[in-house]
Amino acid sequence: MLGAFANAFRTPDLRKKLLFVLFIVAVFRLGSHIPTPGVDVANVQSCFEATKNSGVYGLINLFSGGALLQLTIFALGIMPYITASIILQLLVVVIPRLEALKKEGQAGQTKITQYTRYLTLALAILQATGIVALARTGNLLQGCDKPLLYKDTTWVAILMVITMAAGTAVIMWLGELITERGIGNGMSILIFTQVIATFPAALWGVQKAKGPWVFGAVIIMGIVVMAAVVFIEQAQRRIPVQYARRMVGRKMFGGSSTYIPLKVNQAGIIPVIFASSLLYLPAMAVQFNSGTNNQILIWIQRYFVRGDHPLYMLAYFLLIIFFTYFYVAITFNPQEVADNMKQYGGFIPGIRAGKPTEEYLNYVLSRITLPGALYLGLLSLIPLIALVWVQANQNFPFGGTSLLIMVGVALDTVKQIESQLQQRNYEGFLR
Repeated sequence: MLGAFANAFRTPDLRKKLLFVLFIVAVFRLGSHIPTPGVDVANVQSCFEATKNSGVYGLINLFSGGALLQLTIFALGIMPYITASIILQLLVVVIPRLEALKKEGQAGQTKITQYTRYLTLALAILQATGIVALARTGNLLQGCDKPLLYKDTTWVAILMVITMAAGTAVIMWLGELITERGIGNGMSILIFTQVIATFPAALWGVQKAKGPWVFGAVIIMGIVVMAAVVFIEQAQRRIPVQYARRMVGRKMFGGSSTYIPLKVNQAGIIPVIFASSLLYLPAMAVQFNSGTNNQILIWIQRYFVRGDHPLYMLAYFLLIIFFTYFYVAITFNPQEVADNMKQYGGFIPGIRAGKPTEEYLNYVLSRITLPGALYLGLLSLIPLIALVWVQANQNFPFGGTSLLIMVGVALDTVKQIESQLQQRNYEGFLR
């Protein structure tokens, strides 16, 4: 492993790419600590330390590496881009024009990427406006009675919104630079960086709160869970596909065999984001209407604001299972795969081309999605169980969103470095 790292840095072009990625990551983390103009840094820091384990912005704060609740220029992090990408993926299925663009190849994908950028900026402005409004009213950090802004004026608020939206645009640009000139997917690496940034503090918080024995148990549990996540993320059902030989002019084509890889976790992290976002809506309703005696809001505050209630955990688990099936259904189209196979003379051994192939793919996909959905649901419950067990916050390091991101991005990046090393006759990282 160490020799493979040494070989990666010995290769001039690969070393240049790795150093470029590290430079962009350093710039990215620097921006996550520069406060937005107009923010009272001292008051924000004191309020953040007092209330960082509460509130309904855990997911957004996780994706910003803790920058959201500190109101920095990169406070929104990568979340607007993730939301925009998910929305565009859903719209491609619904809007025929976008579906036609997707089928046009690289030119169509470039246009969809451009639409994603525009939507990201719109969402960034919308989210920044909401966050600044909460900061002005004092509801951003619950229980904090100190002013978060030096001057509570409209012009200061507009400046903060523009700065945060511009920060999101810069993050998009940095991610695209990594994709073009570095190693791996730029946006994924930036998300990975922000999640990793909160990891040491979360672990140290467990050690300070519960002592070395519980801390050691958490570390052991984390290693076991991480190994299980690696195993399941790599697991896939390979459906064999055979291509018949055919004559085109004087040349013979086909006769080869390949497979369709269906991952156990076909949906990735998207169902967790969907379920978390949906459960944040009632909690945000309570936060915007704090101080009222509405019985419905009181009931929501009791059961759906913190994740330590069994009803909250059950709702979260069921939503993840539902969104896993939903997302897999809209992103993997068995009919399209079957038609493409039939068009190029491909067939699954023992299955007729066309409708029988589509039904077979539906059969396999529906059954492989169930263990994937249960896996996502159980993994996402780990930080909620930890909330009860060790009174950790909902961003418990070894669970849910953070662990999926860390393992998934790390595996993908290592595979890309591995492929480049193999081109130069090195053994690489994976054997």
